[in-house]
Amino acid sequence: MKEKIINTSIHLFDKKGFTETSLQEIVEELGVTKGTFYYYFKNKQELLTDIHLEFIEFLLRNQNAILSDDTKDSEEKLRSMIYMVIHSIKDRKKSARIFFREMRNIGSDYMEQIVQKRDQFRVNLQTLVEDGVEKGEFEMDLDADMVTRGILGMTNWSYYWFDPDGDVSAEKLTSIYLKIILNGIRKQE
Repeated sequence: MKEKIINTSIHLFDKKGFTETSLQEIVEELGVTKGTFYYYFKNKQELLTDIHLEFIEFLLRNQNAILSDDTKDSEEKLRSMIYMVIHSIKDRKKSARIFFREMRNIGSDYMEQIVQKRDQFRVNLQTLVEDGVEKGEFEMDLDADMVTRGILGMTNWSYYWFDPDGDVSAEKLTSIYLKIILNGIRKQE
């Protein structure tokens, strides 16, 4: 039942927004009582936190698998990481939108654990960029923190407009992003 509450809430939060979706709408959609909801969650904030944690933990698990793959160099790992984020939009579009859009609605009591995991994702990516610089695979005179934030800005906002069933596939978008990141947009001589 907990999973049904989460999945129904993801659908409703994506459609109407967190603040616009009432607890009553959630339980009516499920055909259960508020007591059933309260058996699994203290409140809507806790439910939203669980949705956020599940999504960021999914990303972290996949990121760690990419980073621990010793058969890939830094560029291949970066490509895999960008693809993983973009591809998650196809597989988990509603969860991704809620993750990025509804962060502002998470109360301070719940925010710390989410921010800690989001920061870990950023740190892991920055470490990859720094390793690539150290190994001579990436440009040395760039600020790794700013490069990392730029990559995250590009990939994280894709959830807002990217249509995985549209003209551009996740693989193609990954290639475009990687080309911009590695080469910039200046025409090469």
